[in-house]
Amino acid sequence: MIELAAQVRAEHPLHFWEAESSCFAMMKTALYSLVLSISFFPPAHADLTIVQKVEGIGAPTDMTIKIKGDKARIEAAPQITTIVDGKTGEVINLMNKEKTVVRISPDKVKAVTDMIKKFNTTKEGAEKAKLNATGQKETVNGYETEQYTYDGPEFKATYWIASNYPDGAAILAQLQSINSDFWNAANTKMPDYRDFPGLPIRTRMTMTKQSQPTKPGGTAPGGATEITTTIISANQNPISDAEFTAPSDFKETKLPDIFDKKNTVPSPSTKP
Repeated sequence: MIELAAQVRAEHPLHFWEAESSCFAMMKTALYSLVLSISFFPPAHADLTIVQKVEGIGAPTDMTIKIKGDKARIEAAPQITTIVDGKTGEVINLMNKEKTVVRISPDKVKAVTDMIKKFNTTKEGAEKAKLNATGQKETVNGYETEQYTYDGPEFKATYWIASNYPDGAAILAQLQSINSDFWNAANTKMPDYRDFPGLPIRTRMTMTKQSQPTKPGGTAPGGATEITTTIISANQNPISDAEFTAPSDFKETKLPDIFDKKNTVPSPSTKP
């Protein structure tokens, strides 16, 4: 589910995995990582590493998420690594091929959430859908799971939840501490980890037509985009502090200001 949270809708992280080295690509990459990381980032707990298989947009790929204290590292693709400082709010993007560093300040983070809120079509105050048990059971990666469904305003989801995953309770406790400020600002009506009776081993999300990326990959009947993530492994082994700093041989690159007056995002159209 991580990130699924990761990371849903036009901001979906996978939409930016094809980023090249151009300035515009870096802007897209920065926005991608911002949405992905803030959507699940918990406060300080034991170190946590989760590896997921992501299918549905482009070729299947593995995503690795590492969390240590107030920092998180997201390895969504070989060319992109994102580091988030939950204490300061700074987001660091490592463009591995170019060996460059792109930093996003807390002010820019707020600007992005404000922009998403501005374009969000979900009505404020709309009631959040609830998880529903289907009664179906299935073995996923060797673990017995129970199936739950979620019918949200902009996507539908199916979760395969395992109650016997090793250290599952401790891992889930970390995920239950999610910082929800970003998703509240975006009004996504995402399900809360506190609603889960166990660790979601597999998550399948189907995004509605109006909320899917402009270049969808996997499609479900009716043209909707379907994304499936499966946890390959999760552990609480110690992680080196070096994983959360930019390499010394990487050069700093300034992110073009997409929020200045010359690049102001137009207001959403009121025409039907």
